[in-house]
Amino acid sequence: MEAILKMGAPIAALFTHRDDPHEEIWWHSCAELASHNGIPVHIDESVETVAATIGALKPSVIYSFSYRNLIPESVLELASHGAFNLHPSLLPAYRGRAPVNWVLVNGERETGVTLHRMVARADAGDIVGQRAVAIDDSDNALTLYHKLVPLGVELIDELHPKIVAGAAPRQKMDIAKGSYFGRRKPEDGRIDWRWPARRIFNLVRAVTHPYPGAFCFVRGNKLLVWEAKIGTENGPCGELGKVVRETADGALEVAAGEGSVIVKVVQFEGGVEGVAREALSQSVRVKDTIQFD
Repeated sequence: MEAILKMGAPIAALFTHRDDPHEEIWWHSCAELASHNGIPVHIDESVETVAATIGALKPSVIYSFSYRNLIPESVLELASHGAFNLHPSLLPAYRGRAPVNWVLVNGERETGVTLHRMVARADAGDIVGQRAVAIDDSDNALTLYHKLVPLGVELIDELHPKIVAGAAPRQKMDIAKGSYFGRRKPEDGRIDWRWPARRIFNLVRAVTHPYPGAFCFVRGNKLLVWEAKIGTENGPCGELGKVVRETADGALEVAAGEGSVIVKVVQFEGGVEGVAREALSQSVRVKDTIQFD
């Protein structure tokens, strides 16, 4: 929205969601930005109301940026120059929900953003433009989002003038060559210590703050793992889920199915987040053998 405003393009209205009080809010408010610029804001309206309002506005272009509902084709057709979605993956790969989380879970080394035309089927319309970015081991979901947002701005800066001029590129999307991932469920965050160290590491960084966190259990108590790194990726290091050593900075090295994971920051459900050794000492004597399940 900031990029469009900087171009001087007239924004007729913003349709958005009310923030979920159960989510960690890390983004700037589009509703506040819109209000500051005199743009009418519509929050959580019914599909019928949205369709009627947009129909009355007679828009040239509809843009969707992280809008959480599937927009009906009848609404998409109201924009004379087309409706466009900015999707945080290199389509047709990672169509669907939570692509930034899924690329990390799956250990991808590259992702990006795609501006594409919206059709009745989600993330399936012709591609207008793409930008790619490398994924590093230092990335988690939030840092990766921060890499992707400027790429989306670049696409809007480059392609909005072409869209309004009716000269936007079009590349047919072959969804058969891509992949689809659905909404992540809470149980998808469960760590299985039989996995290789890298798979566990990827899960932790994919769902750490501002997401709900990867988890396991210690003596029947749910333990959220907010930060971890790979200890080793070579062979077994001991009994699965057993702490094999403590590091000088209070982290705990835990044996995985292949290699080990250094668990750095954790939190018992309802407890205080902290360095692993200190957080665990709240309910487990550190000198005892600690088993992660």
